[in-house]
Amino acid sequence: MSQTLAEQLSSVQAAIAAIESGAQSISLDGAIWTRGNLEALYDREERLQRRVDRGDRGRISVGEF
Repeated sequence: MSQTLAEQLSSVQAAIAAIESGAQSISLDGAIWTRGNLEALYDREERLQRRVDRGDRGRISVGEF
């Protein structure tokens, strides 16, 4: 089942919060893992927020394509 726009926005905001609180990367036994790109997450958050605000049901306008 696919997520609603509001659920997607919530997930993106949770990822942003995790990164901003210091969870951007971790190191374990010499290996380093890096989480999502914060700039890309901000961009995704902005697009989702606009769609949620206008009540879009998944339609994509030429400006968003």
